[in-house]
Amino acid sequence: MTAPFSAPGGRIDESLNFKPVRVAVLTVSDTRDESNDTSGDLLAERVVAAGHVLAARAIVRDDRAAIRAKVTGWIAAGEVDAIVTTGGTGLTGRDITPEALEPLFDKVIDGFSVVFHMVSYQSVGLSTLQSRATAGLIGGVIVFCLPGSNGAVRDGWDKVIAAQLDSRHKPCNMVELMPRLNEV
Repeated sequence: MTAPFSAPGGRIDESLNFKPVRVAVLTVSDTRDESNDTSGDLLAERVVAAGHVLAARAIVRDDRAAIRAKVTGWIAAGEVDAIVTTGGTGLTGRDITPEALEPLFDKVIDGFSVVFHMVSYQSVGLSTLQSRATAGLIGGVIVFCLPGSNGAVRDGWDKVIAAQLDSRHKPCNMVELMPRLNEV
């Protein structure tokens, strides 16, 4: 297993045990299917290569009800700790992943969008403005919404999500918070 990107101020403490996370991957697209879902393939490969469990994978059309049904179904089943979506975060009329999922967020992870755009700017410059990448908590499950391009998936997973889903990442990570996400 390769060590994920470690941002300034963060590091992987190899003396700690790695705790696998159950991750579901959802591709949102009107044009992708199992034969050409390259961003979904890339994301699924990275989840497994990082040592996590690929708990589920699906492709749904750019349809609010379909997106919500798949995500809430996975959460209700209790078999996922995190969901990563790819696609539907752009500016066109069919790009509705944020509109579908943000109303379901119990809490928004504001910093994810900020950090994603910082990383994305290094790859695509000002074109990062065209992304509405977002993240939040739904029923104690962390949901990350990435753009649909392979580059955005690489940037989002390799440089942001992987470290936060690595229980060895210090000074802190989201895995250590998971048991407490549904506290009241």
